[in-house]
Amino acid sequence: MVESLVDWFTGIFANVLPAELVVFLISIMPILELRGGLIAAALLNIPIVEAVCICIVGNLLPIPFILLLIRPIFNWLKKTSLFRPMVGRLESKAMGKSDKIRRYEFWGLFIFVGIPLPGTGAWTGALIASMLNISIKRAMPPIILGVGMAAVIMCFFSYFLPWLLTQF
Repeated sequence: MVESLVDWFTGIFANVLPAELVVFLISIMPILELRGGLIAAALLNIPIVEAVCICIVGNLLPIPFILLLIRPIFNWLKKTSLFRPMVGRLESKAMGKSDKIRRYEFWGLFIFVGIPLPGTGAWTGALIASMLNISIKRAMPPIILGVGMAAVIMCFFSYFLPWLLTQF
């Protein structure tokens, strides 16, 4: 799913915007995040070091805002009949993944953010941390380290593995 979204996004914007900006925008978006950004960067032939820097900054930029503002925003949205069901689903989905984070806090959040699987990542990790009342001071370090770990894993799959396959 991430690859098809990346293909769609790069197909629309690659000819209009600079490749680096496309990668940044993909990295800042929920669901795609750094995973999608690094795939797009590899497809757009952006050098790996530049791609990692762009993707990490893009992925981490919204995280403090999520940690600080998501609960008040959700509380406000729950007061409307239009958004109440959507917010309820998001909270339920996030809290359904919160067991390990609640139990192991730092390491749970680090692993949750760092392993690039569907439904994980910095956005969801920040949402869960906020719902569990983990302070921004305690949530940011494992999220930052988790994004770094995800970058290493995704570089392997987006850059190293394709390069390795061309060597044979």
